[in-house]
Amino acid sequence: MSEAEDEREAEQEEQAKAMLTAARSVVRTCMQVRSVESVLVITDPESSEVGRALYEAAAEVTDRVLLMMMPPGHREGSEPPNPVADLMRRQDVVLMATKHSLTHTRARATASRENVRIASLPGIDEVTFASGGMTADYNALQKEISGLNPLLRRRREVHVTSEAGTDLKFTTGGRWILEDNGICNRPGAITNLPAGKVFVLPKEGTAHGRIVIDGSWEGEKLDSPISILIEEGVITDVSGGELAEDISRRMEAAKTGLRPSKASLIGNFAEFGFGMNPRARLVGNALEDLVFRGGAYFGFGNNLPLGGSVNVPLHMRGVCRKASVALEDVDLLVDGKVTAKVR
Repeated sequence: MSEAEDEREAEQEEQAKAMLTAARSVVRTCMQVRSVESVLVITDPESSEVGRALYEAAAEVTDRVLLMMMPPGHREGSEPPNPVADLMRRQDVVLMATKHSLTHTRARATASRENVRIASLPGIDEVTFASGGMTADYNALQKEISGLNPLLRRRREVHVTSEAGTDLKFTTGGRWILEDNGICNRPGAITNLPAGKVFVLPKEGTAHGRIVIDGSWEGEKLDSPISILIEEGVITDVSGGELAEDISRRMEAAKTGLRPSKASLIGNFAEFGFGMNPRARLVGNALEDLVFRGGAYFGFGNNLPLGGSVNVPLHMRGVCRKASVALEDVDLLVDGKVTAKVR
């Protein structure tokens, strides 16, 4: 065996060890699997190495563990095969490491009603799993995120700025969500992994200003920024080359068949949040990018999942780097650094 082959084999062994360590964190810390519980790991050909690591980690805790491989032709939003759906609702814990998310399927909803604890890792790859946000100390992250609660209560006016040109003001339309901390130990609970963000529903119609997305858009890293103008809580203009044109086309296509009053809300400012995970990086992964510490993200379109009233067939998210976020007299972020203190 050549020296290069030796090095490659050593690297593969190190990555396998790192993946198993991350998988143990999922099983033991995030999901808190017990020896008497049944676990189903769902994966597919593109995420199979992550699925295998999760299976091995679960098998160290319980012998009631199954690994199921989804067909390679499965697409976003499609229901899993009936045997998979049937098994999902019969477990204590389901771990989903698949290219396309199963979170919004009837099978997942049925399993949740049966009190199954579920973790979804859509689009996860081996490198991100082994060395990114999944390697965070989730117990410490839970403590830090919950510690923000006293500062977030009863303050509603938000001002987001960035050196890239973001300058947006809005009023919150509900409580800040502090449960995306990676700990999923209650019956029927569900989490995306990697986790670690704080987010809120903007009050409809209150946002005014400009958002400059210079990090990623829908899980794709950006080479050049896009600028989004918001008036009365709705996108009125998008600029920034081909991607901006694509966003505008998607918005127009989503209006097809909608009555005018609903079509006008396609560009609704639906969600705002910022990342708290110190191990996450901006890598062009939809989940990892949202939780990386130093970024703020903006969602547009449907806001029903957060308790809003805008039910449109579109939801898009973009991430900006080094944002400053002021919540009335509290600085939550300053140039991307989490400060969380009263001025």
